[in-house]
Amino acid sequence: MAAVSRLLPTVVHLDADAFFVSCELARRPDLRGTKCAVGGRERGIISSASYEARACGVYTPMPTQRALKVCPDLVLLPHTAGLYGRVSREMFDRCEALTPVVQRNSIDEGYLDLAPCGHRDLADVEAAVRALQARLWADLQIPVSFGLATNKLVAQIASKLRKPRGFVVVPSGTEAAFLAPLPIGKLPGIGAKTEEGLVQRHGLRLIGDILQRPEAALAAAFGREWRAMVAAARGEDDRPVETERDDAKSYSQQETFGRDIGDPTEIEQVLKRMVDELLAKVRADGKRVRTMTIKVRYPDFTQESHGKSLAAASDLELPFYPLVRPLLAAAWRKRRPLRLVSVRFSGVEEGERQLEMFTEAEEKRRRLAQVLDRLNQGGRQAVVRHGHQLAKPERAP
Repeated sequence: MAAVSRLLPTVVHLDADAFFVSCELARRPDLRGTKCAVGGRERGIISSASYEARACGVYTPMPTQRALKVCPDLVLLPHTAGLYGRVSREMFDRCEALTPVVQRNSIDEGYLDLAPCGHRDLADVEAAVRALQARLWADLQIPVSFGLATNKLVAQIASKLRKPRGFVVVPSGTEAAFLAPLPIGKLPGIGAKTEEGLVQRHGLRLIGDILQRPEAALAAAFGREWRAMVAAARGEDDRPVETERDDAKSYSQQETFGRDIGDPTEIEQVLKRMVDELLAKVRADGKRVRTMTIKVRYPDFTQESHGKSLAAASDLELPFYPLVRPLLAAAWRKRRPLRLVSVRFSGVEEGERQLEMFTEAEEKRRRLAQVLDRLNQGGRQAVVRHGHQLAKPERAP
C-alpha cells in the first residue's frame, strides 16, 4: 500500500443515518423523536430503527416480534415501495452537484472526492461538505454523517464515530494517531466474533496495538494478511474514489445490512424489493433488460454472484421474480450469514419495439405497471402490487 498522502484531505465518506426510517420520517415528521422502525410485522425483521428505538435495544435485523417485546411502544412503519431508491438518487444527485467524483456504494452510503473542485485549504473543504450536509437536510430531511480524510479507509471509519449527524475531520498526517485509540473492531472486515478472538487470544484490543507487536505475533493473529492490517492501522489506503454509473449499460442496487442476515426468506424479500425499485426506473427510462445478476457478500468481504438471462428482454417484474430464489441459492453457496446483497440488471435494450413481438397480455401488464408507477411516484404507496410489499397479517392467538 502507498504511504498516507500529506496532501489536502478531500475524500469524503457519507453514511445516511437510519436511512429507511429517515425516509419515512420525512413524510411523517410528527413521529420524529419517537421509538419507530421500518419492518414487517409477522415473520418480518427490522430493516431500520430510529436512534430512540436503538436506545431501547431494537437493532437491525432483529425479528419484529422480538423488537415489539423489548420495546412495546415501538411504532412499526411498513416498507414503502420505491421511496428509498428515489430518495437515494436525489441524495447522490446533490452530491454530484458538489463534485463529479461520486461513488455510490449502496442506497445510503458512498464516497466523494473533492480534489477536482480546487479547494485551497482544509477549512474550505470542510465548509463545502458541511454545506452539503445542511442541504441534504433542508431539501430531503435526511440526516447524514460525514467523515473527511485523505483516503477512503479513514474517511469511512470517521463517518461512523459520531452518528447521527456526525461530522469528523482527520487532517493529513494524523491518520495513525486518529485510529490508535479506537477499538480494533472499527477496522473494516473485523466483525464482533473476530474482534472477540483478537482481544482474548492475542490481546489486540485497540487499533494502535497492532503497531506495537512484532511481526511473528501479528502473523499468528492475522495470518498472511498481517501486513495489510499494519497498513490499515497506519491509516494507509490507496484505493481511488471510483464512478461506475452508466445507465445505458446496467441498473443496480445493493443493501448493506446493519447486522449479518442468514434467513433466506428475509433476504429474498429484500431482493424482490430491489427488483421492484430497479424495474420502475427501467420503465421510466423507456428501457428493457434481459439479464439479472444477484451478488452476495460475506462478513469477511468475500463475495459471489450468479446471473441468468431471459429469452427476451422485459421491463416487468413477473418474469424476474422466479429467478430470485435460484439465483440467490447459486450465489450463496457457503450458506453463511450475509453482510450485503445486490441486484444488477444488464443487457439493456430500448423499450420501443414492434408491438407484435409481445403478447397482448404482456402489453396489458406493462401498461398497468406504468400506471401504477405514476400512482406510486414520489415514494407514495398508493397501490400495493406484490405480497412482499405487505406486512403479513397477525395470526390469531
